[in-house]
Amino acid sequence: MSMTNGFPGGPLAAIAARTALVLETNNLRGGDAARVVGSLKRLVAELTQQTVPLPQLGQWIITHDGLPVEARNALTALAGRSIDFSEIDANTNYYEAKNAGFASVDAERCDYVVFADADCRPERDWLAQLLTPFTQTGPAAPVAVAGRTSYAASVFGVALTAIDFMYFPSELAPGATRNFYANNVAFRRDLFARYRYQPLTGVYRGHCQVLGLKLRSAGVPVQYVSAAHTEHRIPDSRRETLKLRWLRGEDTVGLTPFLVNTHLPPGWRWLGRSGPLGPFCVLAVRLGCSLRALNHQDLPRLGPLRYLAALCLTIAISAVDTLGALARGSGLSTARRDLEALSYHKPSAEQP
Repeated sequence: MSMTNGFPGGPLAAIAARTALVLETNNLRGGDAARVVGSLKRLVAELTQQTVPLPQLGQWIITHDGLPVEARNALTALAGRSIDFSEIDANTNYYEAKNAGFASVDAERCDYVVFADADCRPERDWLAQLLTPFTQTGPAAPVAVAGRTSYAASVFGVALTAIDFMYFPSELAPGATRNFYANNVAFRRDLFARYRYQPLTGVYRGHCQVLGLKLRSAGVPVQYVSAAHTEHRIPDSRRETLKLRWLRGEDTVGLTPFLVNTHLPPGWRWLGRSGPLGPFCVLAVRLGCSLRALNHQDLPRLGPLRYLAALCLTIAISAVDTLGALARGSGLSTARRDLEALSYHKPSAEQP
């Protein structure tokens, strides 16, 4: 078995050499240029500790809103490898940025693409865990792999995770998931080229859920690897955390027609056009699933008092989401949301 810079050769090394890592930075827009560069430097420094060395990847692409040349050079030196910087403009939303990064993937070099976010902090073996399933061969070899995303392991973080990052088993294959999140997923390049993220009017975050539904309808399983774990940051302030909840609630309005058309018989499709009623029903079902997810789904096991606190927080957070959904469904909130920017710059120890 060959070794390159201490990394063993073999199937995983071969996959890594044909993989492009796409890192979008839209979630860092809520801050000045110095904070953006500082956040990116911290992340790149952490990524250099991956058990799959960054130089082993076929390509690394970072989307940005106009990073100075000096900052790009500093990030490249810190990474110890070349980085392709893909510039976007202020009207490019989160999912459009991922599509733009994908458009820069060199099809001659890369057969796989990994999507990550600049506001997430992956475990050291995240890349290895996410790419290992692609070493399988034969008809059952996966074409899409989803890792596990969570917030911090605090009681508040556990409650948020039970709401925002649930996973539902898929009937398409053993170990498959019906849904995934765009901050922690990998595809065969040709598969993503066929589907990509499609526009959704008025939706802040949710396009990946719709893509998951489309893949399921097309009979394409997404393998779930819980060990491929990344921690999503919480916004820097309580005010922004509250705003995030409102936006998540509003998203339910845009997602409800897709969920209703996928999961309910034709006679119930009217719920997707029912104003606030359909989203309210979706959130009620989601709350039940979130409460059941506590102490399950790879979440930390909580003792009785912490479990009770997490349960109460889950209900309270869901109530705020519901207010956002009702406002949007009733036509009280009509602003374009996909370009909203929150701040994710504080180190984890300083977050609320």
